[in-house]
Amino acid sequence: MDTEQALRRFGPQFVAEQRHRYGKRPPENRMLSYDLAVLDEYEPWRIWLDEQLDHLPTAVAAAFAANLWRDQNFWPDVIELAAGAVLRRRGFSVEFERQWGNLTPDWTVVDDDGGPVALVEVLTHSPQQGTFAKMKAWHALVERVKQIPVPVVLTVAGDPSRPLNAPDARTAKRVAQDLRRALLSPLHLTLFRSQGYTFLLQADPGTGQAKRSSGMSTILIPPSSMAGVVSARSVTAGIEKKVSKYRALAQEAGLPLIVAAGAHKFTGLQVQQLDDLLKGSPTLSVQFNIGDSFIHHPVEVDPFNPPRWTMPPELAGVLWVNNDFPFTAAWRPNPTAATPAPPTLIAQPADSSRS
Repeated sequence: MDTEQALRRFGPQFVAEQRHRYGKRPPENRMLSYDLAVLDEYEPWRIWLDEQLDHLPTAVAAAFAANLWRDQNFWPDVIELAAGAVLRRRGFSVEFERQWGNLTPDWTVVDDDGGPVALVEVLTHSPQQGTFAKMKAWHALVERVKQIPVPVVLTVAGDPSRPLNAPDARTAKRVAQDLRRALLSPLHLTLFRSQGYTFLLQADPGTGQAKRSSGMSTILIPPSSMAGVVSARSVTAGIEKKVSKYRALAQEAGLPLIVAAGAHKFTGLQVQQLDDLLKGSPTLSVQFNIGDSFIHHPVEVDPFNPPRWTMPPELAGVLWVNNDFPFTAAWRPNPTAATPAPPTLIAQPADSSRS
């Protein structure tokens, strides 16, 4: 191991510690970012994270590193670091949480002489509260069902008008026991009921026979806990709150106010949804998978009067940070901004290089 690797916050020693600490735990008891923390294929991510933390003051970087891998922190922290990386890639210098009276914008863009050029606040769209807990609860049942030595595929039937509650640990244990008895019995059932849940045996569309799982165990495809309408409206509402908080500071300092926005992977939100809302496009995006019975509550869509968002005049524009490594970005300027963004930012609407 060379000296550079040994000094990395998320280098081989970090990976070894994470494997030792969490590797023997069942998957549902690990952090959701565990694979990113330990698998070789994600080493470029970890190197990138180290590089971004090197730009921060030592104490701030240490605090970031200590809290980064928690479920509730990972994506907001990554989007925040990525916003700083994007600004540096576009030729700016940035200061993290520079003090402006009682306010500390996430990034202050500065020129070569250290003078402020723009204020940048970061917003990350995250799943609804409780989503991570539901996903882990369903995953716990998936792991229990995986112990049944019958290579079939199951889904969970549910009321299409409402979300299906995830089982607690005790219920999951009982469900798995009931499914084991039913699947190992001589009866060739296609529907199984247990503890208030209904499970369906998936059929192969080509043969009509029970679909076989790839291994020698039962595969359960549970509700994703992510199904629903994908819309930027909650993001634009959050952006307006950021503008409300920082507009007086931006006006007093005579600086453009930029909001760097991004989204947690599980939300399905991309810049396309923001663009649709800016243009007033009559589109509706929905995400779901094969295990979802409930998709979303009824939604009224008027194709002749679709929702449209107009940026407030105090906002110079939105810097959308994509959540795919290496975290490129798209610039959406406000054409009616009272204080426009620096020309360099406008001149480079997208990027793909690393920082």
